[in-house]
Parts: sequence; C-alpha cells; structure tokens
Amino acid sequence: MSDACVIASGAVSALGVGPLACRVPDVGQPAPVAIAHDEELARAGLQRPFAARAPAAFGPAPGADRATELLKAALSQALATLDAVRPGWRGERVGIAIGTSSGGMLTAERFFAARAGGADAGSLAALASGATYFAPFNDALAALGLERTPLRTHLLAACAASTLAIGLGLRWLDRDACDLVLAGGYDALSVFVAAGFEALRATTASRPRPFRLGRDGMALGEGAAVVALVREDRRRGAPVTARVAGFGASTDAVHITAPDRTGSGLVRAGAAALADAGWPASRVGLVSAHATATPYNDAMESRAIAALFAAPRPADGSGAPPCAAVPPPVVHPFKAQIGHTLGAAGALEALAAAAALTARVAPPAASEGELDPDAPALLLERAEPRPLDAALKLSAAFGGANAALLLTSSPSGRSPRRPRPVYLRAHARVTGADLGRLAEATGIARDRLARLDALCRLGLSAVAALAAVVGADRLRGAGIVAGHALATLDTNEIYDARRRARGARFVEPRLFPATSPNAIAGECAIAYQLTGPSFAVGAGLGGALEALRAATELVAASDADRMVVVAADDAGPVARDLLGLLGAQSRAFTCGAVALLLQADPGDPARLRQVDPDLPVDNEGPIGHLALLRWLEERR
Repeated sequence: MSDACVIASGAVSALGVGPLACRVPDVGQPAPVAIAHDEELARAGLQRPFAARAPAAFGPAPGADRATELLKAALSQALATLDAVRPGWRGERVGIAIGTSSGGMLTAERFFAARAGGADAGSLAALASGATYFAPFNDALAALGLERTPLRTHLLAACAASTLAIGLGLRWLDRDACDLVLAGGYDALSVFVAAGFEALRATTASRPRPFRLGRDGMALGEGAAVVALVREDRRRGAPVTARVAGFGASTDAVHITAPDRTGSGLVRAGAAALADAGWPASRVGLVSAHATATPYNDAMESRAIAALFAAPRPADGSGAPPCAAVPPPVVHPFKAQIGHTLGAAGALEALAAAAALTARVAPPAASEGELDPDAPALLLERAEPRPLDAALKLSAAFGGANAALLLTSSPSGRSPRRPRPVYLRAHARVTGADLGRLAEATGIARDRLARLDALCRLGLSAVAALAAVVGADRLRGAGIVAGHALATLDTNEIYDARRRARGARFVEPRLFPATSPNAIAGECAIAYQLTGPSFAVGAGLGGALEALRAATELVAASDADRMVVVAADDAGPVARDLLGLLGAQSRAFTCGAVALLLQADPGDPARLRQVDPDLPVDNEGPIGHLALLRWLEERR
C-alpha cells in the first residue's frame, strides 16, 4: 500500500491556530465565520473591504514579512509533532513542496514604493531580499534549519498551489524519491491582490454565498497549512490523521481567469484523482469545493461535481438505462468561513475535510439564501453525523489550472505508481517576441498579443518556436510547467505604480492576471490546447531547472504523456535593479525564453536524451532560462 499518510500538520487561518484553523463544528452546530469588514482594505479605498485575517499574534516583527511568519507558524507546528512521533526524521530524505499565489508581495509593495521614491541603496537592499516570490519560502526554511534540503520546490500556481504541492509530494513518495514530504501552502493579505480581485469584480459586498442565488463573489483570507506525509508502509507506527490516496491535475485551456463553464477540466482532474486511488465515486461522501462564490465558478463546479458523481452507463453498448444514481455528496465551501486564502486554500480545505472524515461529521456550509438551480449542491445548515469514508478536494486557479486530491479515512489499497523513463524530444530558444510572427504562428490577434505582458509574450514565442520544430499537433493535450527566476517582478511594478498613483480602486484589471506567475503557463495552454497539468515554480534564481524537474516527475508518474517546460525572463529594469541590490549583477541574466518538450515514448532512443527526475537545481549559476540553456549544452 502506498497512500501518503498525514502524520503531522500545522495550520493558521482566521479561525485560529492548529486544529482550530480547520475545525469541524460539533453535530448540530452551524459553521463559524471569520470574515469581517477589513479596516486596512477600507483605508486603501476599496469599495468591498471584506476579508478574513489570521490572528493578530502573527503580525510580523519590524522588517519581517507576514507571509513568512504565517508559513513559519504552520511549519513549526508540523515539525514539533514530527519530533514527537518520528524522532530522527531530520536524518531522513526529506522533500519540501510549498505553494503560494503572492509570495513576498507585501515586501514587494514596499520595495516598489521605496524604489519609486528614490530611497537610498541601503534601504532598498534591505527590502530587495524579501521582495521576490520565493523569499518567504526560503526565509521560513532557513529559520527552521531546512534550507539545505535538496528536494524542494516552490509552486507558484495561484489558488491551486497547495493542492498541487500535496499531489507532487504524493508522486515523490510513490517514486521513493524521499522518505518524508512537507507539503502545503501560504499567503498573506495584501492591498495589491485585493485591489486586483475587486477590479475583476470577483469580491463580495458583504459575505460569500456559494451556490446561492445572488452570490456576488469571494472575500479574501490569509493563512498557511503544512502536512507531513509518509508512505503507508513506512510510517513506523506514527498515528495517521488522514491519507492522500489520489491526485489528478488538468488545464481548461479556455480563458486566463474565467473557468471553462462546462466544468470538463475540473472533471478530468477529479476523475484522475479517483482513478489514481482506485476509489469509486459512490464511496465519496464529501466534496471540499473550490467554491469562490462567484457566479461562473460555482456553476462550473456544480456541473463538474454532477458529472463526477453521475450514474455510470453500461459498457456493453446495449443502450440500457444508466445504473442506480450515486447519492450526492455533501459539499463543503470552506472559503465562506475563512476567506479565499489563495496559495493556502487547498491545504487548509484538505485539512478541514480530513477533520470531517476523522470525526465522521459532515460539515455545514456558511452561506444563506435560496440555492441556485443552475448551481445545485448539497449544502448543510448544521453539522450532521455521517459515515464518511472519503473526501474529494477540488481546486481551480488562474491560468485554467485544476487539481484534485482524494482523501480517505482508511487505507485505500492503492499500489505505488511505477515510474517510467522520460525523454527530451526537442527544444527551442527565442531572444525576443516579434508580434507579427507570433500572431501568424498562434492565430492570436496582434492587438491581443500586444495587451499581454512581456513575460507571456516571450513564453508564447518560445512555445511557438517549439511547435515549429515538432508540430503543433504534437503539443496538443500536453501539460506545461513554467520556471521562473524573478517571475513577474517588472509586470508587478507596472501594475503597482498605477495603484500608488491613482489608488487601489483604479488598478488595471487587464494587467492584474498577468501578475500571477502562472499566467505564462495559462496563456501557452490556451494557444496550444495544453490540457494536461499546469503550474509555475520558482524557489530561487534557478527556477527553470526546477520546472524541468517537476515536469519530468509528472511524465514519470503517468500524470501526462507529454509535458512542455517553458522558462522566460524579460530582464526588465526592476529585476536588474533587484539583482544588483542582491549582489548578483555579475551573473548572466538576459531577455529570452526556452521551451522543451518531454515525453514518455522513447521514439528513436538514439536521437532522444533521457531526463533524470532527480536532476539537481542550481540557484547559484546562470539565472532563469539561461540555467536551462546550460543544462542543454552540458548534454549535447
């Protein structure tokens, strides 16, 4: 058996710390809600200033970053439990997969403002070290003595980040790449992000009402959650609080922010998680929904849940009516209680589902009003006792990324996935983006391409060059992982400059999606119908190699037969200034992008190179896509 067993965890949400962060109410009790009017967002001028903040005790010390403190708090809880239930774990092979949407955005806001205001080099340098997406990740690991862990990745996958991180951890354990995995996610509230969601008209004017008529959007939250995972057959007597028995991921490839209204992408992810576990939908009594309470997301998700739990039809082609319908699962929209915690959402919601399985209590929904007939869901007003065996966690994100986990209360009996070899089929490099040629290659109108940020145009150009080598049809259906050095830093500064100049109510809604490091993967997926798993990664300046390693893992584990790896750097003035402040100005850093195609089919082995899923990631060498180029040159 090879379930990933949760033997320790740590969590922080607006409901509290530890088990309180994800608690299930007692039978007969309604759902507690921590969403309230937020004074900081109101002072910034936002018209819908509702949010859910973690306890004030996690306010950072002067100069510290709140996101770092939240992640440290969750990690510290998990490590304290590990010390008790698995002594000597630090001597084992440890893997770390942590997801985020915003990373060091709070410090980045301060860095952008100080840079624009002409602050001295010393003040800027102090901020620069914490202004990257990966700063909280690395700072938290260093504070807890984990900074030298070789197998670690930082997933920049917006709202699906921590669900994907846990799924990647399951794959590492399947392959025996490590003995123990620390996986989860984190995010802190920022005006930068809150303004963007309000500009997209995705936030509520009061409280979220998922799956109800008149719902008008989400309220943001903040928090962190981390789980410690080991294989069932290697838990060494440690008590198990939940089991991760299945994982699936997919991409809509329809729109950068709006979901596929059919729900088909989310269905593929959920079905893959069920198949991975060998678990029938009929034994799933709880769905931990993404449930952002936006009109389109809830309707899409309702359709996806209905499809996943629909009665199967006979396989003999007889035309006989479908078998007996599967009882609908209880749907738990946890974001209506703790807000949308972005990179932490999947992990916090998975822990809440695990608590429900342990207590055998179906959790209530914190929403009121008439159910929307276009988005039906089985919602409970109060907690009820139910014989729950399994829960399906669903997540969706900017870029069309979907992810799902199957959680069980007892061993699923699944066998570990047997890894298969992975081969490099082809690669391509670009040093810039020619809009005319790109429009011709992709069929995307030139004016739309002009509205994309520089990083997305570079990524699209690299994938277009790759398609010219292998054929666009060869890419269709593949997944994609984007690797970043400094991600969308220059795009973020452009967006934030307008916020500083005109106020949070007047940010550019068309630019906000491009501030997500996952946008480059999403745009490439839409252009080339890359419907496999998608996300971005970046734990340091060598994030391009991190993307290659993650994509190789997914092909080896049969999550995809083909994966595209794309690394891009627009090398703008903000990124260059930051590198200079960090003392890295002498390291190679240029504008450009590289795209690779990985595949499981060896084709002609004499022409293809096998890729090692355990390849080392060097964050001290060439920066960004140049690290990938060096890797390619070393293997000629």
